[in-house]
Amino acid sequence: MTSLRFKVVEEAFKKRPVSIQAPEGRPSEYFARYVFNQEKMFKYLPLDSYRELRKAIEQGTPLTLSVADEVAKGMKRWAMEMGATHCTHWFQPLTEGTAEKHDAFVEHDGKGGMIENFSGKELVQQEPDASSFPNGGIRSTFEARGYSAWDPASPVFIIGDTLMIPTVFISYTGEALDYKAPLKKSLAAIDRAATAVARYFCPDVQRVNTNLGWEQEYFLVDEGLYAARPDLLLTGRTLMGHESSKNQQMDDHYFGAIPERVAEFMRDLEIRALELGIPCKTRHNEVAPNQFELAPIFEECNLAVDHNMLLMSLMPSVARKHGFRCLLHEKPFAGINGSGKHNNWSLTTDTGVLLHAPGKTPEDNLRFITFIVETLMGVYRHNGLLKASIMSATNAHRLGGCEAPPAIISSFLGSQLSELLERVANSTKDELFTLEGKHGVRLDIPQIPELMIDNTDRNRTSPFAFTGNRFEFRAVGSSANCSSALIALNTAVAEALTDFKERVDTLINEKGESQLSAILDILREDIRTIAPLHFDGNGYSDAWREEAARRGLDCETSCPLIFDRYLDEASIKMFERMHVMNRHELAARNEIKWETYFKKVQIEARVLGDLCLNHIIPVATRYQSVLADNVHKIRCAFSSPERVEALTSYNINLIEQINFHTDFIAKAVDEMVEQRKQANRITSIRERAIAYHDLVAPYLEQIRYHCDELELIVEDDMWTLPKYRELLFIR
Repeated sequence: MTSLRFKVVEEAFKKRPVSIQAPEGRPSEYFARYVFNQEKMFKYLPLDSYRELRKAIEQGTPLTLSVADEVAKGMKRWAMEMGATHCTHWFQPLTEGTAEKHDAFVEHDGKGGMIENFSGKELVQQEPDASSFPNGGIRSTFEARGYSAWDPASPVFIIGDTLMIPTVFISYTGEALDYKAPLKKSLAAIDRAATAVARYFCPDVQRVNTNLGWEQEYFLVDEGLYAARPDLLLTGRTLMGHESSKNQQMDDHYFGAIPERVAEFMRDLEIRALELGIPCKTRHNEVAPNQFELAPIFEECNLAVDHNMLLMSLMPSVARKHGFRCLLHEKPFAGINGSGKHNNWSLTTDTGVLLHAPGKTPEDNLRFITFIVETLMGVYRHNGLLKASIMSATNAHRLGGCEAPPAIISSFLGSQLSELLERVANSTKDELFTLEGKHGVRLDIPQIPELMIDNTDRNRTSPFAFTGNRFEFRAVGSSANCSSALIALNTAVAEALTDFKERVDTLINEKGESQLSAILDILREDIRTIAPLHFDGNGYSDAWREEAARRGLDCETSCPLIFDRYLDEASIKMFERMHVMNRHELAARNEIKWETYFKKVQIEARVLGDLCLNHIIPVATRYQSVLADNVHKIRCAFSSPERVEALTSYNINLIEQINFHTDFIAKAVDEMVEQRKQANRITSIRERAIAYHDLVAPYLEQIRYHCDELELIVEDDMWTLPKYRELLFIR
């Protein structure tokens, strides 16, 4: 085992960058090469069908089956010209991943042969087995039928020889079994609510789109080292491992020169992504060693989520071509930064950006203030739900330290916006206010041009920060489907905007107030209401946790209990009122969340127990035997008790330390197994998840401490598992 570890590390040192042949031409020339985008729709579809499809995409009108048949014929012709032989409905079940079932373009020709065929019916729907995916009791084993249905708003694309058709996934009885269906409903809800409010300021507004720009953080690890760590292999994170003497404390990795092997991986990944229409924009080293980030240009929310899910499926396969494993776990290594997926969220109309500041006129600024305040109103009312939407067994390890926001939802606004809202709240007459935009700053440095300074700073500890023309929801985990957070956020904001419109109209229609006066009256009231959510300070401080509790913000830290917020009457009422999800769907999703939580902790407990009994304790006792043999030989060689004491005291101390740590580990593993057995007997999924959180999970950290102490004691060439100093630095 010893030689194997060193051999694996040595091989990692020897690895060189893998060069991939890039497509000819500039990125703009091969962008969306494998996507049936608008250009290809126009080329391959009859003009009438093209117009109907564009109308469906832009206005949400349904397609007739005859039009779907024409679209399917055009798609098939394009796909076959690109070498495709199969098609699949590509959907996003409640597993945080994607799913697909491939069907060939073949039918009997009635003459003993076959023909290539792809009909509108095959395009529009497919029938996966609904009971085999997480469904929270919506489907029993004997009730298998479910349907995937084409989403025309997300273009089809080709991977390998398969035409991939983005779809929603619903049960036979109509409930959503995926992330896309409720996401699209939440986008429709915010479109309706925001359009109605936007028309106060611009009557010509026809539609409000939700835009998303995600920032995907990830780790890369040498494949050989990864394979030699069963905990990484089976759980996605290291369940033990003493921190390296050098990790991120020098701040030298962040934005540093990208290692050559990693740069080749990034280049290959970007080429694949661009060919599939994912508009990759930014790449860089992140703060922790071996941690990196990729971010695209903003896109419409539904498409952006699809692109993120597609990218997350591409990353592992491209990484393996370069001798890496890609880690999307939120906290694969202790003691250094974890990985998030910051969701930059904004609203735009066909006339402009609703959250853009400052406006060109005082009226534009009033529109800006309205949408800022009502967004914050939705977040404030449902701050516990927003936390539940980003919480998971894996993200719980990340939140609250190392640049990750705390598990308390608050909002950073910056001094200028905070002052503006205070002025509005304290005003006593119908007046409009202005907000300064970016301003130039000349530096007293030769040859350096004037800088444009934003009207807000940034706060890395804020879970929901305003950053200029968007809000940055920083608490989303790197492995999560963005939809989980966005469904809650979109619906909460839609509800707040709907209530705002109703209250303003009541003041206008029943009390005779002017539109301006009514809007300002409601804004003053709402600014005072949302005050507890506003926090521009250090979210990591103990003082903030105490203050947040006094303000009435949700401060719960137990993951299973946080999930309860989905079933609060206020949450259920909101989702049902906005026509996003019903009580039954919410209850089913919570069953899945609790089950997923306890299963992940269960797997980690099993893996850790196995590692302790089959790796850690045997290695430690073997080294203990070496030390004992040394002590015995010294005692045989020297007759003087004082001399023997001097020569053996250090090794005897190590023997005793090893005995202390191995004894604790063995007993703790037995106790952990027993607690796991007791938890498994609990029939309620919620109570079982709570038992795993309260009674099983604490053992993971307790046992880890003693394993890490043994790693420091045991001779290096006897330790079987790759160490952090080997895992965290790509050569």
